[in-house]
Amino acid sequence: MKRYAVIGVAVLVLGFNGCSGSKDVVVAAAPVQPPDPPVAAQKENVFVASGPVVVENQVDVSALREGPVVSILAEPGTQVRQGQLLAKLDDRQISVDVEGAAARVRSIEANLKNWQAETKVLQSDRARAEKLYEAQVIPKEELEHVQYKEEADEYEVQREAESLNNAKATQKSLELERDKTNIVAPFDGIVARRYVRVGQKVTVGDRLFWVTAMAPLQVKFTLPERLLGDIKRGQLVSVTSADISPATQHTAKVIDVSPVVDPSSGTIEVLAQIEGTAPDLRPGMLATIRVSLPQ
Repeated sequence: MKRYAVIGVAVLVLGFNGCSGSKDVVVAAAPVQPPDPPVAAQKENVFVASGPVVVENQVDVSALREGPVVSILAEPGTQVRQGQLLAKLDDRQISVDVEGAAARVRSIEANLKNWQAETKVLQSDRARAEKLYEAQVIPKEELEHVQYKEEADEYEVQREAESLNNAKATQKSLELERDKTNIVAPFDGIVARRYVRVGQKVTVGDRLFWVTAMAPLQVKFTLPERLLGDIKRGQLVSVTSADISPATQHTAKVIDVSPVVDPSSGTIEVLAQIEGTAPDLRPGMLATIRVSLPQ
């Protein structure tokens, strides 16, 4: 039995070796790809901030005098020039007062001319009385009477001249009050809003229009206090619109850097003016500002 068992094991071993030798199995190795060349990291030393687009001239035009609005000559979107009439208040009463003041000025001017003419007559009488006194034709008392009368008229001339100045000042004051009924543009720009309507009665300080300039455009933004020494006047920054056209870049020059740090936020305020035209930017828009920092 042991002999048969040994022979069986030998047959199995020979059969296994024969099968393994009848067909070679080749496993192809995956090609080894060369590693990508290292890419140098290019990291710009840039600080990105955001802030509003602003202009220097942007105000609410308020009423300087009370009264009803009788006409409106500008609507939102109207391009205006400095001094252009935007609206007009009722000026009938103040116009009458101005005419009365002008009449008083004319009356005092005529009275002053009358005193000046009379003074010239008295000056002539005084010169003649002095000659008669030197010739001992009239007594000294009569000469003094003529002298005192001529001096009194000179004082009257001075009084009327001061009255005339006072009357002219009153007339000028009333004319200025009348000018307040004309609501005019304070500078070149565009009417952004209108707050009143025809027939509305306004009081002193009421907002009537919002007028804003369209140029030069500026951006106002803040930087951390650690960058206080890295930003200076005259430095150029890049400005883009945050939403409208982020791909369009504009160059702005820093015109003001706050010399103090806001203790509540730990930031400094910077103001930069955009160079050239920027048709895609409008006052009030949010802009993205990129500030290049020294390496």
